[in-house]
Amino acid sequence: MKTSDYIVEYLIKTGITDVFGYPGGMVTHLMDSLYKRSSEINTHILLHEDAASFAACGFAQASGKVGVAFATSGPGATNLLTGIANAYFDSISTVFITGNVNTFESKMNSGLRQKGFQETNIVSMAKPICKKTFYIEKKEDVCKIVNEAFQIAVSNRKGPVLIDIPMDIMRANIDSEGKNICIIDNKQYDNEIFEQDITNALLNSKRPCILVGNGIKISKQVGIIRGILRSCHIPVVSSMIACDIIPEDQGLEGIYYGYIGAYGNRTANFVVAKSDLVICIGTRLSIRQVGANRSNFAPNAKIFRIDVDENELKNVIREDDNVYKISIEEALPIIRKVLNSIKSYDEWINVCKEIKNQIKYFDETDPNRIINAISKKIPDGYGVVADVGQHMVWVAQSFHFKPNQVAYFSGGMGVMGYALPAAIGVYYASKKPVICFIGDGGMQMIIEELQFIKTNKLPIKIFVINNNALGMIRHFQEMYFDKQYAYTVSENGYTSPDFCKIASAYGINSIKLTNLIEVNKIDLNGSNSLLYDVVLKGDTYVFPKLEYGKPNQDQEPLLDRELYNYLMSL
Repeated sequence: MKTSDYIVEYLIKTGITDVFGYPGGMVTHLMDSLYKRSSEINTHILLHEDAASFAACGFAQASGKVGVAFATSGPGATNLLTGIANAYFDSISTVFITGNVNTFESKMNSGLRQKGFQETNIVSMAKPICKKTFYIEKKEDVCKIVNEAFQIAVSNRKGPVLIDIPMDIMRANIDSEGKNICIIDNKQYDNEIFEQDITNALLNSKRPCILVGNGIKISKQVGIIRGILRSCHIPVVSSMIACDIIPEDQGLEGIYYGYIGAYGNRTANFVVAKSDLVICIGTRLSIRQVGANRSNFAPNAKIFRIDVDENELKNVIREDDNVYKISIEEALPIIRKVLNSIKSYDEWINVCKEIKNQIKYFDETDPNRIINAISKKIPDGYGVVADVGQHMVWVAQSFHFKPNQVAYFSGGMGVMGYALPAAIGVYYASKKPVICFIGDGGMQMIIEELQFIKTNKLPIKIFVINNNALGMIRHFQEMYFDKQYAYTVSENGYTSPDFCKIASAYGINSIKLTNLIEVNKIDLNGSNSLLYDVVLKGDTYVFPKLEYGKPNQDQEPLLDRELYNYLMSL
């Protein structure tokens, strides 16, 4: 069997239904093998390699399957790197396949910069942002490496793997008989110790809270955590990209207080600050979550951290952290068992509710109201993808999530332009309409993918949240650079086009929205693609916002000191 045929056969047998890529000379054999099996596996050719990598990420996030993207050597391979990094930082199971020059054209260790045309050492470039990288130098290694790559992508903490295949290996005939999948052991968990410790901690706690992170979504345990919380009411906060885990209905009212961190909800930050126990499940507690001065984070609480990545657990928040290398699938039944035997926390929940009631509308702006209004128009079950920028924060803060709505972000990498191709991947995973929120800056980075959406008649509704500026950076410049708006506003080097005219050129219908009244009239039912140019008036801001070094709950604009002190005294 030819190598490229084997790879396609392997994808089909392992349940991969969709792959994403862009044509190139060094992957023509793979393209041909995919084309011959097009009745069994779908190949989606986007307009740029980075879009293909983002679409593979979106597909993996929504489906739970391995996302697969391919590209040719040289610029094709290097264009995948941003998507690879995105998959690495957000723990997305992905395999990236790149073609390379024939082995006899390769520079190997000769010291040459390049020998073959478009030859690039993509393996070394991708190594720091992959779980593992492979260069297949011998055809005898093809089956073993392909099998191992897919196992590594899904084992322990998920992430990307890269396979670089020279063209002569890609077209070589190989022996694929009797090649078994390599099984990687990923069981090294602290279950018994964790159960004993968490039982003692909860029994002695009067003000516990649970901090849920993206790991719960990655491990497909959202339904389990919701079930636990329905029967055992305990205050819950989240990381930003896990803001959709606890919807506002379905028996979960009154226990979720928002997401924490520098741009987090004030109430969530106050809840953590006043807790005596914080149970962190599947969240890495980055600086944006806990603040630059880590001693300010949950200063009166014991911190319990649950993660499958022991390197994350070594990233100490405080010296007395309680850390457990345990999978979320193993941890949640233990937490359920313990909580079922614990007294209620009604008094503590009343404190949390009082905090929320006192500051509920303090930071609400017109963009927050617009995002909330849009969210209420979106039917349940539609995927929601948000790009990076001010609108990402507004979505996390103000989107009203229904029980079957899932949000997809570029979290750790924070890629402008991610949302549009990721929405394509989410659609192919779910076969349901997708809502895409993207800024005017991000849209211009990936605008060519409107052609793919039009050609394939995808039911993606695109909301360009348009403030005619790079708003997040402009805000930084206002705070720290004496309002020198270099290259971020229309007067100083940044401009954006008429997005409705652009959509028309691609054959996509569009509507311009300029106020909340117009937003409230939109209809998001239907299977057509549609672009909304949501024009925001004046300078836009994301509030609350944490000043560097201050405690999370003391965000800008500052609360009146009397109110702040009252909340801290509760």
